[in-house]
Amino acid sequence: MVSPGPHPDPWHRKLALQMGRLRVFETYVTPQLDTDQASREASGARPLGRYFEEFEVGAVYKHWPGKTITEGEHHLFCLLTMNHHPLHTNDVFAAASQQGRNVVVGTYVYALALGLSVPDVSGKSLANLATEELSHPAPVFHGDTLFVESEVLETRPSGSKPDRGVVKVHTRVYNQDGVLVTEFKRLSLVPRKPETAPAEESSSQSGGSAANTRKE
Repeated sequence: MVSPGPHPDPWHRKLALQMGRLRVFETYVTPQLDTDQASREASGARPLGRYFEEFEVGAVYKHWPGKTITEGEHHLFCLLTMNHHPLHTNDVFAAASQQGRNVVVGTYVYALALGLSVPDVSGKSLANLATEELSHPAPVFHGDTLFVESEVLETRPSGSKPDRGVVKVHTRVYNQDGVLVTEFKRLSLVPRKPETAPAEESSSQSGGSAANTRKE
């Protein structure tokens, strides 16, 4: 068996019968595809999320871009989640309500806000641990544009695994008029930078079992 050379042909060719004629179809396949996050960010792409050491208590991340909510996407979300309350999907019913028009369901506003915060907060997270104190102090309507900000409230190393830590943020959602429409706090389990984790691991091992008293 002959091993391929250092630069294999990236073009994959196959014969197929099409409309009574034998044709050659070509597909380009890259000889090396980096699929891990670290390698792709090293190419110069914008980093997704932060390592534990990169969070500073008190920092406020003003996530970009904002998002305008359309009627179509909102109704699709309601259908996908089986929320058929007429306040969200029925113009006639909503017109007779105290708001006088359709109100965007709060679960969509929350999901959208969390998604908009991922590039700055949880893009590297190992897990989302909890959401706390979710509230909707003002309604959101079709056509509103939402802007999301997250404040870092707390960072603490994991008590059981030295290669990670817990980050708590307070996320606030504003409409185009600056009105606070949604807010919540959430905790994410975030990895440490690869070059710092081994040192922490060795120090925790030398410290005995006390470092394992808290499990996270």
